[in-house]
Amino acid sequence: MPETSKEGREYSESGYDITPLTKERREQLAMELDDEAYRVLIDHGTEPAFCGNLTDNKQNGAYACRLCGLPLFRSDEKFNSGTGWASFYAPFDPAHLKLYRDTKYGMIRTEIRCARCDGHQGHVFPDGPPPTGQRYCLNSASLEFFPEGEEIPQK
Repeated sequence: MPETSKEGREYSESGYDITPLTKERREQLAMELDDEAYRVLIDHGTEPAFCGNLTDNKQNGAYACRLCGLPLFRSDEKFNSGTGWASFYAPFDPAHLKLYRDTKYGMIRTEIRCARCDGHQGHVFPDGPPPTGQRYCLNSASLEFFPEGEEIPQK
């Protein structure tokens, strides 16, 4: 359960500031993205299957939102789903994600967005492995990988 400080900032149980970014700050960070990351994070796009540079990454570490730097997933919870996208069965901290009903393209899905910057990350499906049964299916363009022991800079 997130905690709110005296200054009105929200912090996750893992200690990260999850206070939503201002519109101005989000726009400023979005201007620094490459075209593909902008299309995915801001325009809610999806990269083609098997094209993401993090899909087959086997290094230990954390996956953070490319837009704001909030850690979203760990390599410990990553698995090969065979779908062509980076897949995880649990988030870094549930408070770091916001879930939304997505009915685009004639499907009913659950969209994943970063809790701090509202950047589109991918979708979650109820067909993952134990212990959660969830498959968080992520676009590599929306993530930045940080090897274990490397500090994740907050933007």
